Amino acid sequence: MGLQQSYSQVYRFKTSGFSVLEKNEKGKWGKWSDLGLVNITVTLDTDKNRIVVYSQNIQLYNIVVYQPESESESDLVYSFTCKDNDGVDCTLSIITRKKQENRKQLYITYPDHVIVYNIFTM
Repeated sequence: MGLQQSYSQVYRFKTSGFSVLEKNEKGKWGKWSDLGLVNITVTLDTDKNRIVVYSQNIQLYNIVVYQPESESESDLVYSFTCKDNDGVDCTLSIITRKKQENRKQLYITYPDHVIVYNIFTM
């Protein structure tokens, strides 16, 4: 999945599970929540510059910056600087875990919490 802003395309994913990580009142990261099973659709629309998570409350993320692709021995990462439905800044990253049979995850990162979805291409 090579993401180039110059080529408009819609990528569709399904989720299989999600987990949440939050900072506590002292500003330290806690532990990931237990994996919850969830079967929802996620779309990345490079023509409309947005990512939509079709959960019970639809999560709309407008892409402000397409960050450069990064790759390590274990991961391939596509990140996007976004604004959510409320205009709050966040970063969304689609990570392919190369050493885990190319398992894909979507990370939605805010300063005080992170949501991760296990995703697969539709």
